[in-house]
Amino acid sequence: MTSTEELKQAFRQCMPLFIALGDETRLTIIEALTGHKPFDSHGLNVNQLTERTHLSRPAVSHHLKILKDAGLVNARREGTANYYYLTIADSTRILMHLGFLLEEYLI
Repeated sequence: MTSTEELKQAFRQCMPLFIALGDETRLTIIEALTGHKPFDSHGLNVNQLTERTHLSRPAVSHHLKILKDAGLVNARREGTANYYYLTIADSTRILMHLGFLLEEYLI
């Protein structure tokens, strides 16, 4: 049986994800990155994301940092440019764990 403390810890672990996913601008960036995987594509750099989202470069960079800190996005360096791509496997596992704990706690 799931304890209240386990549930609190799981929610705390998910907070960065909730914050990152709770902003429409960041969801727009995620949408732009959809389909750009690190091994079958180059991802997108800040200039490309600026063009696709119609945001300023500083705004895109700010939101990318939040997404990266939450584990939803990663980057690879090519020359002087960083190419961003989605990395949601770990985040999905964290959210699923919370879902399982909630289900166990409520039943």
